[in-house]
Amino acid sequence: MKILAIDTSNQPLSVALLEDQKLLAETTTTVSKNHSATLMPAIDQIFKQSRLKPADIDRVVVAQGPGSYTGLRIGVTTAKTLAYSLDKELVGVSSLAVLAAAVHPNDDTILVPLFDARRQNVFAGAYQWQDSQLVNVLPDQHVSLNDLCQQLSGKKICLIGTAAQQFADEFAANLAADSYDFAPVETAVPRAFVLGLLGEDKQPENVNDFLPQYLRITQAEAQWLEKNPAGKENHGPYIQKY
Repeated sequence: MKILAIDTSNQPLSVALLEDQKLLAETTTTVSKNHSATLMPAIDQIFKQSRLKPADIDRVVVAQGPGSYTGLRIGVTTAKTLAYSLDKELVGVSSLAVLAAAVHPNDDTILVPLFDARRQNVFAGAYQWQDSQLVNVLPDQHVSLNDLCQQLSGKKICLIGTAAQQFADEFAANLAADSYDFAPVETAVPRAFVLGLLGEDKQPENVNDFLPQYLRITQAEAQWLEKNPAGKENHGPYIQKY
């Protein structure tokens, strides 16, 4: 199976081409968040490097979230457009799972990938390798650092991602020193190659219905609910989240 993998869910941009679990070409950058201008040239570059044409792929795998609103929309829109126009399969994978899958401890340590969500909040989940499969043991969520530490208290964990070191002081203040460790620095940036591997065995999505997983409401929605508190209980979605 030939796979195009796309991750623009956060500041890093990573795209890769895989064939039968082997990497053909990959590019990853962290210096710019202007994914709208850099994603398509990056995809074009890896197709040229691998000497493939877009029509040659079987599946598009995209990081579905959580992460940046804009980054997710760019990646998902591009993936859906390619899958639809080329009549290829589309698969979404948790952006947090991509970080977790790059770390392989020698024991039953719980892997905790996280992204900075600002204001002492993070996007985080918990994963564990079980019978060579990465299993989600704590759902991906938008959570405060304090609440996350409470959920992880008493467990042996490995913190993954650039935000892990960013909040090192908070973890030191809320977790027992011998209960956690940080993943190697080389695993802190998500790789599209890992994303493609995770997406190879998943069931394809309905392209038209596929949406990013933001895990939090937009700033505009939050401001509206602040002014209209009664709306928290009795309103439905006004628009399709895309």
